[in-house]
Amino acid sequence: MEILRYRAFTTVEPNEQSGNPAGVVLDADELGDEDMLRIAAELGFSETAFLSAIERDAARVRYFTPRAEIAFCGHATVASGVALAAHRDAPAVVRLTTNAGLVPVEVTADRATLVAVDTEVETLDDELVDQVLGTLRLERADLDPAMPPALVHGGNLHPLVPVRAGVLERLDHDGEAVLTLQDAHGWDGTVPVVHRLSTTRFVSRNPFPRGGIREDPATGSAAAGLGAYLRAGGHLDVPATFTVDQGAEIGRPSLIVVDVPREGRVRVTGTAEQI
Repeated sequence: MEILRYRAFTTVEPNEQSGNPAGVVLDADELGDEDMLRIAAELGFSETAFLSAIERDAARVRYFTPRAEIAFCGHATVASGVALAAHRDAPAVVRLTTNAGLVPVEVTADRATLVAVDTEVETLDDELVDQVLGTLRLERADLDPAMPPALVHGGNLHPLVPVRAGVLERLDHDGEAVLTLQDAHGWDGTVPVVHRLSTTRFVSRNPFPRGGIREDPATGSAAAGLGAYLRAGGHLDVPATFTVDQGAEIGRPSLIVVDVPREGRVRVTGTAEQI
């Protein structure tokens, strides 16, 4: 067994604090659930990926927060792909079997592109919208009138909240209230609060108490869900590529690149560095 530490979705400009830290445990075949939960808690990252049944071009992956197992994690997948390229001489594409489904990942020594699982987009009813806004300490006047809130599934469930300019800077969510709402509805993912700067650039902040942290610096599954949401709602001329800036407010600026085809699976790309 080999325990590695990475930061994924690092920025283009060198910055030792950029990206989202993740644990990557190779050859985790002999570990039980309690072992994986303990190691994830000891590492202290929002997610740790445990890889077993490793072949040259495939592996089984499970993801644990310090609190529980979740179905999928984008930044830990990017980190896992780069780790397999660096430590297991993986080919250009590896197939990762996750609890959310099969995720092909294109890998290099410092970058990976994951092909997200099929992503569904659902309408959030008015009562749930009000509950989410309450936990975020926001009001309906803060919402982007052109893009309504929705529930997206990009491997995990994320209630997506598009907001007007100026809202992200003053976001101060109630962590306990967010966690209670996440637990009540089984929302394993973050709560992405996003603002559209232009047709191809977004900024996002992602409360994530369910992952044992107040806010996530970079969220690949939520970025995939955002791509599916934009396509489903006609908010994007596809095919298209856009970027998501995240994490600057907590001192970990991150960059996520999202490719949205006319149909089929969304692709999410990011760099990763071992730490």
